[in-house]
Amino acid sequence: MRKWWPLAAICLGTFMLLVDVTIVTVALPDIAADLGTTLSDVQWVVDIYALALASLLLGVGSRADRIGRRKVYLAGLIVFTAASVVCAVAPSAEVLIGARAVQGLGAAGMFGTTIALLGMHYSGRERGVAFAVWGATNSVAAAAGPLVGGLLTQYLDWRWIFFVNLPVCLVAVVMTLRSVREAKGLGRQRADVLGMVTFTVAGGALTFGLIRAHSDGWAAPFTLGLFAAAAVALALFVVVETRHEHPVLDLSLFRRPSFTGLMVGALFLQGAAFAYLLYESLWMQSVLGYEPVEAGLYILPMCASAFVASALAGRFGPWPPRVSIAGGLALIALGAGMQATLDAGSSGSSLVAGLVVAGLGVGLVTPSLSAAALATVPPERGGMAGGAVNTFRQLGFALGIAVYGVIFQSRIESVLRADGGVPDPHGTAVALSGGQARSVVAAWPEGGRAEMAHLVREAFASGLNAMLIAAAALGAVASLLVVATVRAPAAGAERRKPEAGTDPHGQETVADAAR
Repeated sequence: MRKWWPLAAICLGTFMLLVDVTIVTVALPDIAADLGTTLSDVQWVVDIYALALASLLLGVGSRADRIGRRKVYLAGLIVFTAASVVCAVAPSAEVLIGARAVQGLGAAGMFGTTIALLGMHYSGRERGVAFAVWGATNSVAAAAGPLVGGLLTQYLDWRWIFFVNLPVCLVAVVMTLRSVREAKGLGRQRADVLGMVTFTVAGGALTFGLIRAHSDGWAAPFTLGLFAAAAVALALFVVVETRHEHPVLDLSLFRRPSFTGLMVGALFLQGAAFAYLLYESLWMQSVLGYEPVEAGLYILPMCASAFVASALAGRFGPWPPRVSIAGGLALIALGAGMQATLDAGSSGSSLVAGLVVAGLGVGLVTPSLSAAALATVPPERGGMAGGAVNTFRQLGFALGIAVYGVIFQSRIESVLRADGGVPDPHGTAVALSGGQARSVVAAWPEGGRAEMAHLVREAFASGLNAMLIAAAALGAVASLLVVATVRAPAAGAERRKPEAGTDPHGQETVADAAR
C-alpha cells in the first residue's frame, strides 16, 4: 500500500484547495452580516480566490519544472495554510479578500504541480487508477464545498470554513515529506518571467473587467480600460512566448488539434458545470429562505454522482479520451439544461435531477482530461501541461462567475421592467443579484408585498434559467469541439527520451499516458 501514499498526499491537498473554491458560496450572507458589508462586496471572497488561482497556475507549473515539483507543492501547502488562518481571523472584508488572494497563490502552487507529480509516480494501469482517484477527488471537492460550508457556517461559524484547513493541510505536509519524490524537468534554464507576468495580467484584467461590467456597465471607462489592458497583455504574452527559448506555455502545441481541443474542454468544463452554483445557492438562501445546510444538501447529489462516475471510469476504463471527455461534457450540458425549467413556484428539489446528470459528466471528464493533457508533452514538461489544463479550468470558473453574473442581473432587470410596477428596475436588480431579496420585499408597501415577493421569485427563476441555458450551450459547444479535434495517440508511438538532467520517472509512450 505504500505506493499509494503519494496519491493520498496529493489528493488531500487537492481536495482542500478545490473545496475552498466553492465552500464560501453558502456562507456569504453570514460573512456580509458579520463584517458589516454588502453581499455584493463579499462576493469578491469567491472571485479573488478563483482569479488568483487561474492567473498564476500556468507560471507556477512551468516554474516547478525548473526548481522542483515537490518543493513548489509543499511551498503552496504552507502558504495556503497560513493564508487560511488569516482568513479565519480577518477583522474586515478587506483583510479577508486580501488573504483569499494569498490563499489562491498557495493553491496555485499545489494545483499547478499535481498532474506532473502523479505522472512521475505512476505509469501504466496504475496511472489510470491514480488519475481516476484524483479525478474523483476533484469532482467531489468542487461539488461538496457548498455542503461543507453550510454545515460549518450553520452549526459553528463561518470562520470555521477556513480554520478547518489547518489540521488537514498539516497532515498533507507530513505525508508529502514522507512519500512524494522530488523531480526537476529542465534544470537551470532561464525562467520565462515576462511570460508569467503578461499571462497573469491578461487573465486578471479580463476577469476583473467582466466583474466590473456586471456592476458598472460595459461602457464604463474603467471597464473598457480593463479590457484594453487584457488585450495588450495577451498580445505581449504571445510575442514573448514565440521568442523565449523556454516559454511558460509552448504556443506551438496549439498547432496540434488535440491539445487545442483539450484546452477548450478544460476552459468550458468549470464554467458549464460549477460557476452557476454560486447563484443557485444565492437563490435558495435569499429567495427561498433555506438555511446554509439545506442549500448545500440540494447540491450534494452532484457530488455523489461525480464520485460514482469517476470510480466507474477507473474500474471499467480506460476509454478513449475523445469518448469520455466529449461524452462527459455532453452530460454536463444536458444537466444544466434540465435545471433551466424554474418558475416562481420552484424549490431546490427542481435542481436535483439536473445536478445528478451534470455530476456524472464531471466524473467522466476530469480524470480523462488531465491524463490526456499530460500525454501531449514530454515528461520533463509535465508541470507545464498540468499547469495549462488546470489554468484553463480555473479561468473558466472565474470567467463563468463573471459572465453569468451579467446574464443573471440583466435577465432580472428585464423581468422587472416588463412588470412595470417597479420604479427603479436597475437598482432593484442590482440589490436582488447582491442577495438582498428579503430587504427589497420588506421595503415594499405592505399592501403589495405578496405581489412583490412573487415577482422576485419569478425574476430570480428567469435569471437562473437564462444562466443555465448559457451553461448548457457552453457544455454542448465544448463537447462538439472535442469530438472534432481530439484524437487518440497512435498505439505504436515511440517512447520519449528525456533531456539531459531530467528525471527518468514515468517515461512511457503517449498512448500509455493517455490510457
